[in-house]
Amino acid sequence: MCGICGVIPFNNQSVEKSQEQVNSMMEKMQHRGPDDNGVFATESATFGFVRLSILDLSQAGHQPMQSSDNRYTIVFNGEIYNYIEIRKELEEHGFTFRSNTDTEVLLSAYVKWGEDCLNKLNGMFAFAVYDKADESVFIARDRYGIKPLYYYESEEGIIFASEIPSILAVSKTIDNSADNQAIFDYLVFNRTDQSTDTFFKKIKKLQHGHILKIKNGKKNIKPWYKLKDNLENPFSSSDEYRSVFSSSLALRLRSDVPVGVCLSGGLDSSSIVSVLLEDFKKTDLNTFSAVYGKGYKGDESGFISEFSKDLSNMYYTTPTGETLYDDMYDFVKAHGEPVPSTSPYAQFKVMELAQKHVVVTLDGQGADEALGGYHYFFGNYYKELLREFRLINLITECFKYYKLHRSLYAYKTLAFFLLPEGLKTKARLSEKGYLDPSFSNSYSVDNIIAAKLYDSPDLQSALLNHFEYKLEHLLKWEDRNSMWFSLESRVPFLDYRLVEGTLAMPSNKIINQGITKQVLRSAMKGVLPERIRTRQDKIGFGTPEDEWFRSKFFVDFVNDLLNSEKFKSRGIIDHRTAQKLFNDHLSRKKNISKEIWKWINLELWFREFIDK
Repeated sequence: MCGICGVIPFNNQSVEKSQEQVNSMMEKMQHRGPDDNGVFATESATFGFVRLSILDLSQAGHQPMQSSDNRYTIVFNGEIYNYIEIRKELEEHGFTFRSNTDTEVLLSAYVKWGEDCLNKLNGMFAFAVYDKADESVFIARDRYGIKPLYYYESEEGIIFASEIPSILAVSKTIDNSADNQAIFDYLVFNRTDQSTDTFFKKIKKLQHGHILKIKNGKKNIKPWYKLKDNLENPFSSSDEYRSVFSSSLALRLRSDVPVGVCLSGGLDSSSIVSVLLEDFKKTDLNTFSAVYGKGYKGDESGFISEFSKDLSNMYYTTPTGETLYDDMYDFVKAHGEPVPSTSPYAQFKVMELAQKHVVVTLDGQGADEALGGYHYFFGNYYKELLREFRLINLITECFKYYKLHRSLYAYKTLAFFLLPEGLKTKARLSEKGYLDPSFSNSYSVDNIIAAKLYDSPDLQSALLNHFEYKLEHLLKWEDRNSMWFSLESRVPFLDYRLVEGTLAMPSNKIINQGITKQVLRSAMKGVLPERIRTRQDKIGFGTPEDEWFRSKFFVDFVNDLLNSEKFKSRGIIDHRTAQKLFNDHLSRKKNISKEIWKWINLELWFREFIDK
């Protein structure tokens, strides 16, 4: 796990200038790789690298790394979990190795198979390869976007890096203007990262499952992986799912440094811990959890304690309004772009805790998207049953849902999903009465979220669209939180074998009888504590943010922010309406804590990255 960056000039820029730019980028992301660093420089391309040592801690893992004939040079961020198996295959083709790193295996695989090597990789990655023979650069990202890659293009060339702040650090000539469409989507839909766009108009993201080729001053971007084209082999049973899940964990235990688990108490992270105990006898496992005290929103200590009899190394942190207040500026800097809730802050504190004990963590990210974990997926499933005229099934599912959850939420999401695209946007917009009218009118016309995420015709399409347009922002937050504290975070539910086998299954293997994640629950029977296996609520790393924003230090801070000249001048949020809503929150007439946080985060982001 590391940070990578590079400069590919389109003109006669000196090597010294390119190296200076790369050095600036490396310095800005030193937290991603405190153990080592290196630079490769030519007139055609300059690469930079900062290393967090995970496999082969020796200098043999130094990057940038060159092939034995010095033709190819690679910088690589991530892990290739099946590197041992690929290495054996390459050795059969006559390759020899001078290190025990997955980097050397990846470089050799590229030398042998070119871009076709990507299909052999089981891992998370963003890497760049320079080919001296034709002075070209090849860049690729993993299937689902676990590892980040951003780029900035101008007449002078292309700059790329693992983090946006590194690109901004190159020079004062970088255009850092804000992208108002991204801000609109963030405020109205609570979504980010659904396209190539970022919160910076001129900085783009290489999409997951895509490659970027640069040669002779021209770039070419194309997909190398499409999830919907790889759904040919559904799991035939929960036992098969269980077997692949265990295999995924086995691969992700490969490490030369300590490994722990971020344990929320939910079904996903608890399944990871349970299988590690059952299949790998990891009784010395370190776990890290955020707790708030019984009765507080987001507290799952009662579920987490189910493992206390089996584990002795369980560690806890308690994020509070006061710690958030103290950490706000660091949190904003760590992420580089606004985040729409304080849930990632809870994870931020968990990673801060984990840093004291391990270098690698395992996390349950991706399970909700593959297994229909969010309750609005019931609306997608009902829509599927309705479209197929399976009315008896629909009535039965609706009845079962209400009986289990005593909620109308699923029915409301069905009604919402049946609305025309334009009305979906208007419905969301009507909830955000604080937006400046001219701002909302300018950016409410075209929207991927309403067109894709909210308009899926059936459950499988909804899950696929979540992998395409929604999952990546969660993975980005995971990356930023972990790397800020020099940690590598691994996500076993996103092993491509597990994802493809799950999404190829029929809908009733995902949602059935008013219950989500059916195949996982069935696979974990007798392994996972029954109280967790059968729980129906969903919290994750939640926080009691509504009370945090009623504390005195936040009341003073928010009032000052809403009435500041900078906030008023943005032309995005009507400060008078926002002030009234904040007063309603303080008097407990409403709970608008998520909106308050978005106002705070957005304004601090402007001050840190745009105003400067």
